[in-house]
Amino acid sequence: MTMISAVQQDEILGDASYLAHRYDEVSDAFRFLSVPRDVHRQCTFITDEHLPNIDQFKVIDRSRLPEMLPNTAPIHFIFHSAYCCSTMLARAFDIEGVSMGLKEPVVLNDMIGWRRRGADPAKQHQVIKQSLNLLARPLGDDHAVIIKPSNICNPLAIEMLRMRPEAKALLLYAPIESFLKSIAKKEMWGRIWVRDVLIGTLKDGYAVGGFSQDELLQLTDLQVAAIGWLSQHALFSRIIEAIGPDRVRTLDSETFLSRSQDTIKALADLYELDLVHEQINSILQGPAFTSHSKLDQTKPGEVFDANARQQEQQKVAELHGAEIEMVATWTKAVAESQKIAMNLNQTLI
Repeated sequence: MTMISAVQQDEILGDASYLAHRYDEVSDAFRFLSVPRDVHRQCTFITDEHLPNIDQFKVIDRSRLPEMLPNTAPIHFIFHSAYCCSTMLARAFDIEGVSMGLKEPVVLNDMIGWRRRGADPAKQHQVIKQSLNLLARPLGDDHAVIIKPSNICNPLAIEMLRMRPEAKALLLYAPIESFLKSIAKKEMWGRIWVRDVLIGTLKDGYAVGGFSQDELLQLTDLQVAAIGWLSQHALFSRIIEAIGPDRVRTLDSETFLSRSQDTIKALADLYELDLVHEQINSILQGPAFTSHSKLDQTKPGEVFDANARQQEQQKVAELHGAEIEMVATWTKAVAESQKIAMNLNQTLI
């Protein structure tokens, strides 16, 4: 940990390449890491696992932060329910001189962890607001910041959107069959992950109802995955209702992949980025659409597009198709009983 002078503090706050990476609730301070644009591009997510030099952070006490930062830009959001090409979409908005997509900033994850440990709501509200202000500092000459939080941060969506009345949001999800195929493809790790997600949704109080603890324990791994998917879907509906369709749009991953150009154009319009045709074509021909978002970006990756995803999921269906079909049917029955829409309204395109 490095304590800094007032001059250094001003330099850090005025330079968005110093990412507000973590919030320490014990010391009531933010930790900043040097993350230039090229490092953002190389990292799958801007998390400890992927960032270099995470031990070389600089600390600014929250009490020392000015009420107004010297330079901020409009921020917008991509909220997602996982395994739906959200990282690809965030990478697409790395457009120098226009916008930068922040891929799962950990400082927002810290807000969820703190809330679960019993954070004072009024204090946390202020810290979330300050976190967003820090994330709103644009890189270089960019005019906007696009934040793709981790899906564990979705319970913060309504609060954050109310804090930033200019902000627009996309709610991105995979159709249930596609989502289940992605979980099955991850084998043991995917099955562990969905149970961890269920634990989180129970702690955060938005897991779909109708199941006792014993009944939850009796569910298969893919049924647990479906409960998590339904819980996110129900939450997305509440976000639309609370914030309004003029600021929130929805999209499924299969539509995104099959209509990528339309998606980028419509989302740029929603975010008021004013992209021209040539810029959209450049995005579609760039790394976001020509390499796998979860592979090491410092190494050449295979082309990953709608066809590649379809081939990948077809292989999974050959192994797990019968189980996936049964769970998808079960999910639709649960959704009907809980009055949860399988297909969300207010679509982007």
